[in-house]
Amino acid sequence: MVHLVAIDDEVSILDFIEQVLARPDLCISRASDPNEGWELIRRLRPQIVTLDQSMPGVSGMELLARIVDLDPTIDVVLLTADDSTDLAVEAIRQGASDFLTKPITPSLLREKLDLLIVSAQRRDRATALQQELLETTKFGDMVGQSPPMLDVFALIRRIAPHFRSCLVTGATGTGKELVARALHQMSLVRNKPFVVCNCAAIVETLFESELFGHVRGSFTGATVDRAGLFEAADGGTLFLDEIGEVPLKMQAKFLRALQNGEVQRVGSNAVRRVNVRVVAATNRDLRAMVKQKDFREDLYYRLSMLEIPLPVLADRKEDLPLLERHFLAQFSRQLDKEVRGLSRRAQTVLSRYSWPGNIRELENVIGHACTMTDRDIIDVADLPAYVRTKAPLDESRARMTLADVESRHVRYVYEQAGGNKQLTAEILGVSRATLYRYLGENGMKDLS
Repeated sequence: MVHLVAIDDEVSILDFIEQVLARPDLCISRASDPNEGWELIRRLRPQIVTLDQSMPGVSGMELLARIVDLDPTIDVVLLTADDSTDLAVEAIRQGASDFLTKPITPSLLREKLDLLIVSAQRRDRATALQQELLETTKFGDMVGQSPPMLDVFALIRRIAPHFRSCLVTGATGTGKELVARALHQMSLVRNKPFVVCNCAAIVETLFESELFGHVRGSFTGATVDRAGLFEAADGGTLFLDEIGEVPLKMQAKFLRALQNGEVQRVGSNAVRRVNVRVVAATNRDLRAMVKQKDFREDLYYRLSMLEIPLPVLADRKEDLPLLERHFLAQFSRQLDKEVRGLSRRAQTVLSRYSWPGNIRELENVIGHACTMTDRDIIDVADLPAYVRTKAPLDESRARMTLADVESRHVRYVYEQAGGNKQLTAEILGVSRATLYRYLGENGMKDLS
């Protein structure tokens, strides 16, 4: 069921809209006073609003601005007796989905509104489907349905029951710890400890003590016997993040612990047996480090016998909607705020961004937006400034004519919007009639 709110100070127009648009899947609420109409919109959150431009007290353009600020996903159709082109262009620029001049024929009103009703129904179905898909595409704490991530999930399933050591490689922020946790959860030792060590955060002089432990008096400050991380993870899994930061002189002892399952605490001659599965992760090129003698070759081959490479977010853009919804739900719970989605404009901005910081950066951006928004829909203004303004450099444009640049930009926005003409016109800030002219002149096919 789609909900429409009709606001017009002429009761006859409201009657006309109600009669022409009557259909089982449309619920129409009406108001002849703009303030009453505004309260209806705030309370009902309709998908569509028809709005008279000239009303006493509050103008249609003023009310349009309020609606767009409240919820930019609402489709607003402005009705007016003024057939000014400038007014129509300004209405579209301010966020209106369409602009109709009175008197309006029943066929035109029905044609325009039927398109918006179908679009609203599709959006509702897409939202419901995304939520269902989110539940079915979760793998541990990871989310994905793109081919690269399905390959990662398949590797984890095959490796988890049997691995003794595994190397997870990928750029910063791609989710290496989540892979390690998934390996542990799907292993035969899922009920045993999962211990995390960030190698980059350990002072070089304390590496041996952190990994293998120490006995009282073995060095200044060692006032009690202390077990290391290998002992803490005994029977379970030890995750060593940033393994490339382990000092070269420590790597031989680390290799022995992996191969023989034996550790010695600093200051002790006693050998302790441990049964530990090790997942190591790095964003560095360990092969290059081996060639440069910065990483032991035998340790590298021991770790990389089983390797899981992770894709960057730019190579799995089809996962963006699922990841956005995943983080929206996460931050809605954390912040105790009901944030139910992103506007189409915000989604387009996020889809165009290159994501150098990968999943972690997306998480931070969604967290920022959820914190900043004072509505239940995230819009472009809620996103960090650097995401809104940063665009990829295209040096070839320096040799293009102005007409070429215009044509290329229209094509790009049209394709990014998935062939949605209404959204394309909204982003470009032009009327739908102007957009149709652009599309016709440039021979662009309908992508919808």
